[in-house]
Amino acid sequence: MSEMDVIRQIAEETMKVPTLTGVNDNWLWDRTLRILRNVEHICRMPELLDKSIPVDRFCLIAATYFADAGFARWADAEDTSSRLVLSDVSQTDLRDFSTQIVTDRLSGALAGPKIEKIDKIIVESSNRFTEIIEAMILSDARNLEDMGAVGLYHEFRKYVIHGKGVAEVLDSWKRKIDYRYWQARLKESFRFESVRKLAEQRFSAAEFFMNQLQVEHSARDLEELLLESLDKGGK
Repeated sequence: MSEMDVIRQIAEETMKVPTLTGVNDNWLWDRTLRILRNVEHICRMPELLDKSIPVDRFCLIAATYFADAGFARWADAEDTSSRLVLSDVSQTDLRDFSTQIVTDRLSGALAGPKIEKIDKIIVESSNRFTEIIEAMILSDARNLEDMGAVGLYHEFRKYVIHGKGVAEVLDSWKRKIDYRYWQARLKESFRFESVRKLAEQRFSAAEFFMNQLQVEHSARDLEELLLESLDKGGK
């Protein structure tokens, strides 16, 4: 088994969170594999290839496997309150817990300098001014995960965990629109212009869905149908 195979196996064991039913919660591992696909595609973008920028693919992929490992920090199947903590962990705590897990779980499997570099990529990926290319790639890959349909899925999951309904989801979305949260994310969170443009497309798709959700939640379409039928009846 190669070093990368060992890392993948350890990461999968770490990310699959046990539940009371005995079935693993695969949300975190599923997310990790999706971000990894983002990373692999970004590495082949012309913005990198045309400039012949060297990328440490090994450490980048390893960092991707563990970048969100901090979410599993309190993975206790018998303590449901821990899931609430997991859904609200701050980015700083997530970064710190993830690097702790890398150090703990990969010691013995990898040489110290590699572990240190993996940790540095994870830490620097949350720094939007970083010049470390691997951290820039990981950052764009993770930020892209927050956009579009997948981003909405993660938002809905968090609200479900907290017992919130559609009205509260829509209120949160409206606040973010009013405060131009998404516009700021699109402007500041991406280092590669091609990825930023894709994020804008994904956001447009999410916005379309949320507008439809608002229509259905308020029964506006049903109201319009009723008014239309009354107008026809009046004629």
